[in-house]
Amino acid sequence: MNKNIKIFLNYFLGPVLFLALSWSLYKQVINRPDLPERWDQIKQSWKYGYFWVSFFMVFINWGLEARKWQLLIAPLEKFTLIKAFKSVLSGCSVTMLTPNRIGEYGGRIVYVQEEHRLSAIPLTILGSLSQLSVTVILGTLGLLYFQFGNTGHVLLTLLPGYAINIIIVACIITSSCLVLIYLRVGFLIKIVDRIYWLKKINRYLVLLSSFKRKQLLRILFLSFLRYMVFILQYMLLLKVMQVEIAPVVCFCLLSVFYLLMAIAPTIGFTELPVRAAASVQVLQLYSSNILGIQAASLVIWIINLVLPAIAGSLLIFGIKIMKEK
Repeated sequence: MNKNIKIFLNYFLGPVLFLALSWSLYKQVINRPDLPERWDQIKQSWKYGYFWVSFFMVFINWGLEARKWQLLIAPLEKFTLIKAFKSVLSGCSVTMLTPNRIGEYGGRIVYVQEEHRLSAIPLTILGSLSQLSVTVILGTLGLLYFQFGNTGHVLLTLLPGYAINIIIVACIITSSCLVLIYLRVGFLIKIVDRIYWLKKINRYLVLLSSFKRKQLLRILFLSFLRYMVFILQYMLLLKVMQVEIAPVVCFCLLSVFYLLMAIAPTIGFTELPVRAAASVQVLQLYSSNILGIQAASLVIWIINLVLPAIAGSLLIFGIKIMKEK
């Protein structure tokens, strides 16, 4: 590899990433027209214990993701939990600047040995697939709750009845396909191996077939626990911001919200306005406290994405990405 490229990757990528991330976050927050009102409400929320419980749950959130990554990378390399934690934070920093967080793959593999990096990419995709499967399944259950539960159809009045039925059926089919692909990933590799023009990449995918069903279920369970942390954090912050919604209804609303966020096309540094708009559209049907909903959305975005992304970009400063050979 060209020496200049190595120098750029090793000594300039971290600072450039940090500056780009900081600037995009600054512009995104400072341009909010209602920032003073929301910031006043957030400052008041610091007095409540629920706020700090939600804040410190970010370590559980990323700790679960680090443990999941440690299990995923195990067939390739032995990671300590600390190293896995640093790796996922680095992935978080890169993902903030890429569409639908696809940069997470590139960010994580900088901690992987150079000769293993291409093989590590499918492992990150498998982990993302497990999290997406949980998100779609729980979001589908949330839609079913509002369609057939005893809470009325307030949420589902946003669309015609036939459209809601189509969406629910599509979500059920998608959930089933995601779980089937995830649990039968070894069978999928065999199919890919039979396709001539995909044979070249199959040598990087074959590692996925080494995962037994028990291991896949364990990774899926960690994704479920992480999802529950997301929901509980959000519910606590909504309570702090005085958004009063019944717990069961709030859980199902947030499951639908996260389903929307999973399928919405976004880039990390434009995610805040999309996230704020989506949360208001979903939650305002059961609460008129729009400012509280927006403030909770802002805090969740900061503690779950912005702070880990900044920490990850600082970690990349100290990584020598390319070895000198």
